[in-house]
Amino acid sequence: MASSLVEKRDIDFILYEQFDILELTKKEKFSYFSKDEFDMTIEQALKFAENDLAAVNQDGDRIGAKWDNGKVTVPASFHGPLKTYGEAGWVSAADDPDVGGQGLPMSVFTACNEMFHAANTAINLYPGLAHGAGKLIELYGTEEQKNKYLGKVYSFEWGGSMCLTEPGAGSDLAHVSTKAVRIDDKHYKISGQKIFITGGDYDAKPNIVHPVLARREGDPEGIKGISIFIVPKHRVNDDGSIGAYNDVACAGIEHKMGIKGSATCQLSFGDNGDCVGELLGQPCQGIEIMFHMMNEERLNVGVQALGIASTAYLNALKYAQERLQGTDIRLKGKSTKLLNIIKHPDIRRGLLWMKAYVEGLRALNYYAAFCMDLRNAETDENVAKTANGFLEFLTPVCKAYSSDMAYDVCEQAIQIFGGYGFCGDYPVEQFARDCKITSLYEGTNGIQAIDLLGRKLPMGKGEFFKYIVGQMEKTINEVGSDMALKKYVDLTKKAKDNMVDCAQHLMGLMQQMQIPEAFLSATPFLEVVGDTILGWMHLWQLSIAHKKLSEIFEKANAATEDEKKAVINDNREAAFYSGKVHSARFFITKILPLQEGKVNSIKDDDFAALQIEEVAFSELAVAPAGV
Repeated sequence: MASSLVEKRDIDFILYEQFDILELTKKEKFSYFSKDEFDMTIEQALKFAENDLAAVNQDGDRIGAKWDNGKVTVPASFHGPLKTYGEAGWVSAADDPDVGGQGLPMSVFTACNEMFHAANTAINLYPGLAHGAGKLIELYGTEEQKNKYLGKVYSFEWGGSMCLTEPGAGSDLAHVSTKAVRIDDKHYKISGQKIFITGGDYDAKPNIVHPVLARREGDPEGIKGISIFIVPKHRVNDDGSIGAYNDVACAGIEHKMGIKGSATCQLSFGDNGDCVGELLGQPCQGIEIMFHMMNEERLNVGVQALGIASTAYLNALKYAQERLQGTDIRLKGKSTKLLNIIKHPDIRRGLLWMKAYVEGLRALNYYAAFCMDLRNAETDENVAKTANGFLEFLTPVCKAYSSDMAYDVCEQAIQIFGGYGFCGDYPVEQFARDCKITSLYEGTNGIQAIDLLGRKLPMGKGEFFKYIVGQMEKTINEVGSDMALKKYVDLTKKAKDNMVDCAQHLMGLMQQMQIPEAFLSATPFLEVVGDTILGWMHLWQLSIAHKKLSEIFEKANAATEDEKKAVINDNREAAFYSGKVHSARFFITKILPLQEGKVNSIKDDDFAALQIEEVAFSELAVAPAGV
């Protein structure tokens, strides 16, 4: 039975036909896996998502996390699935067996993670944050710290968080004011406040391990003086048991438009002067260490957005097939027979638009995971370096482009539902509310755009960018030999050239020290890159699907259009490949050409946004002090 969460057949297509992840099993790191094991894992994930997570999604939205007198509770129905996450080993599924993981390729786990987010993104944040905290301890902790914390966090007996943001500082980590006063070589008294802490406290876990950014006495101002500390809610005894309360208090939770089942906490450390943290890594290494977790979470946010977009599309498709409204436009009011709204041209356009974006975003995010696998498994240093370059460049795109486009998909789903989409009778309004956060946390999408333009594009003298362009050109050249696809090859090549031209223009501005002028176009440039990558992914998929569909037609002796339609309606594989062909055609011919307008806008170099005086924005605006 088809799922309303994800398109399982498309997942298989991307993993096995587009990226051919079975090549990974030829690498020593993944040599003990087979396709059967991958398939079984994905099937188990889908069952868990449908039977356990989706079943309590509405509770998360309508009951939500609650704070009362310092105690945070999640819906009672959450406790069972949160326990299962740990018992089934989902938290550490892609980690090495020597730290308690299953050693799965990230490509496979990303497919599972998409399902979990599609089913219930609010609950899936708890194990995700636990994993992130555990990964920092695995990479930077002492053997003593690993023995004390890692097993409990990776098994999800205990929760985890990420404590960066402070009141008034937001994403500006240079102004972290939380203090660390030395007790001995390992331990410090921690004092300060953190806000927007996902999973900072909740009743389903007896202990929560907080990685906390803080500044030691005497260390430099700014980001160079920040260290990171392991601060558990309850101290941990030498035997691994939970000890005394560690003076970590939740002062409240945020009231949000979405992901209401996720406790977003305000945490106070050391109000009573008795909060003890352990230095993680070296002093003043806090930002470097935290960004390992931050980058992991940014990739996870891309998958989160993808999962929500996937279920939004599939719910809209189901509704469009069932909803009766309107008559055949071709009959000009002469017929009273009601049609399923999927028969109406604008609805079909909206659905195919959604399908094209969901499938493109799935390929983008899975490709990033595949690059991570190649980086981790490849023994050839040059290949590993290239894969890491891909991953570095793609991270802000996965996070920002996925979240922006996924929100648009959710909005389109509401439009398909009409007035009912605006009401709580159907889940699509919740999808939109839950999805919006993905463009805000783990660094707003504006910050991702600045990262892409200011750091990733010039990194290694443009080396990472050249990697991506080179792979696009490889696909374009390979597909270019098929004359039936020449139209789509030419359009993709044009978009690739536009992107390169745009990048060179912005790099020129930065070389001329017109930094603010260049950064005006950071967000549009990220959109240009995202559009181009999805065009590339769709061309890649089109070449595979077109060939497979042609083979099916040939085998069935289907030569005429009517014969081909009959095969598609009678053969699920033909229907799938036909859907892939049409998704790719639609994206490349109807969406990708819009990229050229964005490029022309960027190259126009009209800097009105910098030149407008603040008082000219509105009569509400006032002149800056001193003017």
